[in-house]
Amino acid sequence: MIIDKIKSITTVSLLLMVLTLHAQSSDLFRIEYLNIPNKNSSNSINRFRTFLQLPLEFKKNNYIVVGGEYRYIDLGLDNVSFPTDDLKSVQRVEASLGYLYRSTGSWIYAAKLGARLQSNFETKLTSDDYIYVGNLYTIRDRTKNREDGGKPDRLIIGLEYTTTPGRNYPLPILNYYREFHPDWTYTLGVPKTNIRYKFNDVSHVQAFLTLDNFFANIQGNKEINGKIAENISMTTILGGLGYEHYITDHIMYYGYVAYTISNDYRLRDNEREDIYTIDDKGTFYFRTGIKFKI
Repeated sequence: MIIDKIKSITTVSLLLMVLTLHAQSSDLFRIEYLNIPNKNSSNSINRFRTFLQLPLEFKKNNYIVVGGEYRYIDLGLDNVSFPTDDLKSVQRVEASLGYLYRSTGSWIYAAKLGARLQSNFETKLTSDDYIYVGNLYTIRDRTKNREDGGKPDRLIIGLEYTTTPGRNYPLPILNYYREFHPDWTYTLGVPKTNIRYKFNDVSHVQAFLTLDNFFANIQGNKEINGKIAENISMTTILGGLGYEHYITDHIMYYGYVAYTISNDYRLRDNEREDIYTIDDKGTFYFRTGIKFKI
């Protein structure tokens, strides 16, 4: 059966498919909604996101992982000093292809290439709408070895490089997961650090500190106070609480409520120089969705 085939791939095989700084994931499919109300400025953000990833074993311990993602971000720019007719929303469409080799021991080696279109899509596509991504991973997975009485854990070390304007250097990827009690686990790393408690097999809660962001090219650019804005981006650091509930063995509902510790929402040029600050105040953050997991 399909589910049995997927199980045989192992959870860590699917860590490849989330691009940029999004947390490594065992999800095969996800659909979610996010809202950042920015009550102080009335410049809200609503994001709809879905992604799919499919692992394919072509040789023993060798996998190809095909992935795709779509995001629609409603910008809600109601309190800015520039026209917004061409900047009511931005979208991101991406595809990726990964390769993974699992050794006979605990180590896994992986690489991935991806391409994105991220823009306000007001005119025909330009070169600035395209972003290319490359990742390298080394993973030590000891989450399945419970018979020796040890504490299951997983270490991920890697590098990611993207052609995002103004970022001409690779970013490190570091993630460590550990189960230190039958009902408690923690994760340390970027973009997410958390501690999770399991009430039972279907209901979990967690406290977390995480990073969320988006970036998009502005087709045609925007002139503001004599300066040219070429892209729009948001990077926020937030802390909060989350609830997860398994509807079935493989389908999970989740909901997170948080508050932004740092909020950097701006128009910039391609050298990452700030042109206009849309919002930099703390605000609430809500995210909810459904995942299909192993």
